[in-house]
Amino acid sequence: MDDSTPTLPVWAEGLHGKVALVTGAGKGLGRACALALSAAGAKVIGVARSSEDLAVLRSDASNEVVTWAMDVNTPDILEKIESLEQLDVLVNNAGTNQPQSFLDVTDDALDTMLTLNVRTAFVVAQRSARVMARRGSGSIIHMSSQMGHVGSPRRTVYCMTKHGIEGLTKAMAVELGPLGIRVNSVAPTFIDTPLTRPFFADESFREFVMDMIPLKRLGTLEEVAAAVVYLASPASAIVNGTSLKVDGGWTAH
Repeated sequence: MDDSTPTLPVWAEGLHGKVALVTGAGKGLGRACALALSAAGAKVIGVARSSEDLAVLRSDASNEVVTWAMDVNTPDILEKIESLEQLDVLVNNAGTNQPQSFLDVTDDALDTMLTLNVRTAFVVAQRSARVMARRGSGSIIHMSSQMGHVGSPRRTVYCMTKHGIEGLTKAMAVELGPLGIRVNSVAPTFIDTPLTRPFFADESFREFVMDMIPLKRLGTLEEVAAAVVYLASPASAIVNGTSLKVDGGWTAH
């Protein structure tokens, strides 16, 4: 009698035995991605500044989650990443936005977004790729935005940074593909979270957003996390250098 374990189809293999690093894991999209990757069987390393948020993440996760209470803008995290023996997945999620009209963008807002959304994303991906290259495999997932594909009022700097991330995704995919490392992005539309709900109290803003989304609803955290799990998993083994738009059709206009 054959006692061998049956071979699972590629879409059902999950992420057992994989190590996934998620930045900005304390709240919102990062937290949702960390929980989803944990549920899929990965050993998750969650990074955030708030120890309290990370404690809640650990208690809510399906499996054990290792947490680093660190600021991704500091050199310490880069050294910690490079010291890892194994890293299979990076969800490069930490980012920020400060909506301002173009004529009124402050130097502080410009510098803050360029630093976190572009420079920090770059160096975190670089250090992670060095670890992956030693093992000859890996999946890097940049958290982009629909604003990485289109323009929008009061978001010139944010659009600039996310367009930069989309360019980085393509260039990394070309260069790192021969090393066995896939690089993709996920580009969400507006997501229904406690932080975004106050924006929709403005009826004109809500009308603008609903007019742009053919599905006539916001996305959910779980829908974005599902896209991340797909790109992290063997189910997307040939997907490289693309942007998975989770936008309800916004960018189809």
